[in-house]
Amino acid sequence: MAWPIIPDSCGQPPLQGETTSSLIFRVASRYGMEAKALRSSWHWRNYPPGHDGGGTRADAEVLLNAAGRQLLAGLCGVTEDVLARALPSWGQEDAKLAGRQDRAPAAAWRIAGAVAGPAAFGCRLCTARRTGTGVRAVRYAPLWERVCVRHGRWLLDADADQPLEHLDLRGLPEVVAAQRRWTGVARRAVRAGAAPERVFALAHAVVARWWEQALHWERESVWPRRLHQVAGGNAGTDLDRWRIVGRDAAVFPEVVAVADALLDPAMAELAWSDSGAGRPRPLPADGMFCRRLGERVGRPWLGPVAATDYGGPLTSWMGAVIRLRRGAGGPPGYDNDPWWLRQDHQPATMAGQLRVLGKEKKTPGSGRTWRAVVPPEQRMLITRAIEGAEEQLTQLRGAQYGKTADVAQQLLSTLGHAATLIDQAVRESAAAALGAGMALEEVTRWARLPADVLADVLVDDDGEQPVAQWWV
Repeated sequence: MAWPIIPDSCGQPPLQGETTSSLIFRVASRYGMEAKALRSSWHWRNYPPGHDGGGTRADAEVLLNAAGRQLLAGLCGVTEDVLARALPSWGQEDAKLAGRQDRAPAAAWRIAGAVAGPAAFGCRLCTARRTGTGVRAVRYAPLWERVCVRHGRWLLDADADQPLEHLDLRGLPEVVAAQRRWTGVARRAVRAGAAPERVFALAHAVVARWWEQALHWERESVWPRRLHQVAGGNAGTDLDRWRIVGRDAAVFPEVVAVADALLDPAMAELAWSDSGAGRPRPLPADGMFCRRLGERVGRPWLGPVAATDYGGPLTSWMGAVIRLRRGAGGPPGYDNDPWWLRQDHQPATMAGQLRVLGKEKKTPGSGRTWRAVVPPEQRMLITRAIEGAEEQLTQLRGAQYGKTADVAQQLLSTLGHAATLIDQAVRESAAAALGAGMALEEVTRWARLPADVLADVLVDDDGEQPVAQWWV
């Protein structure tokens, strides 16, 4: 193939942690070229990863063969060892590039998350200060490194199909302060023998679960304020999208506070005391551990709410701590590892949630997964009601022998009990559908109940609808 004529080196330095694809894009911009034109300098073994709606993903990554790396180093005007220190993907091998004897520069596309971890947009102001060009950059960065302290920005994930690169934090100094605080928390994790990234992941899962539940918290006022702030003052009618895009920035101070609390031996001691210590008992709703945790995140009222959220990452952490203290954890494994995060406890990513939201807008009432929108307690009630009805109906097979009157009475009794359980499952499922945002009219058609009847059975004991609207 014919290679394009490349100008002399522009001396474009890499950013620490930058993706190779981002560096190629910036080099092209410095040369005054389209990125596509500069990329033709390499022989590509596959096509760039794109979004469902079209367009190359911002977190697309590039792996190069030896000749390709040499070419890029020459274009940047730096040595290969400089690029090796700066670019996490530098030198990684790829099956599409291995075993080929040609000496032409070659490259293969990948997704950054599958190469070296999550990628985020870089701060353009910092990029301009470092390189002299304020163009888009993409860097590998975990969530605890997303705050640009100098310019007060939260740097967003680069894997989502949305136009924003950052959120403005200038009115939220507590978010900036949380990143400074995390440095000390990470050191504490290392001293405790825990990997900081695992501690953060668990704390993030706990707080992200609270975030989803917070729509029902009438006393919550901090997160709505932060969310509207990062949305430019008011999320308006686009609240669903902003709750996805702004979640990680809005909850970051609480994530750091929870991580700090879970590393505190005094908090583990409270969990041990709540469990009855040497005399095991169920964890109480007014336990000292959750009460103190609520205070540490600035919500004294949160304790009972967190304590009764059974089946989540927080109770899993408490269970592991208690089992270890009792010496009942068995051999090393996830069941007695406090920092083990089950897959179903991992919070949905921004990209995943935006894809679901896009599908819902195209087809209202579809797209969200059952596990994502229905609380585990409600799922349990529905499942138990269905299983109970199945058991009752199964018993009918053995109830057809004996006197006619006795058989008829038993059949009617069993059918009545099964019908009651099915009716309970219908009501719980309808409540879950409404809680997920399904329109009342759609639920009435599905449940085959009049709207007024359905509205009556779905109100709580105080006569209020179960979904609070304090975010609006």
